[in-house]
Amino acid sequence: MSSEFQQLADKVAQLAQLAQGLRDENAELRRHVKTLAEDNAQLNQRIDEAYQRVSAVLSELPAAAPAEPSETTAEAA
Repeated sequence: MSSEFQQLADKVAQLAQLAQGLRDENAELRRHVKTLAEDNAQLNQRIDEAYQRVSAVLSELPAAAPAEPSETTAEAA
């Protein structure tokens, strides 16, 4: 009978150890998710800044002149 209690106690100890390991892993994964979210926010900010710079450069470019019909288009008609 005492060996059954010992087996049960061992299994409870293993379960407690497993639960603690899962809590530790969960905490590490939460830290990793937080880091990735911060990195993602920084990258999105950099994308927005690059978009604004490209938009500013494009707004300074002169407008393209309308294209004249080419001779091949006139010949086909």
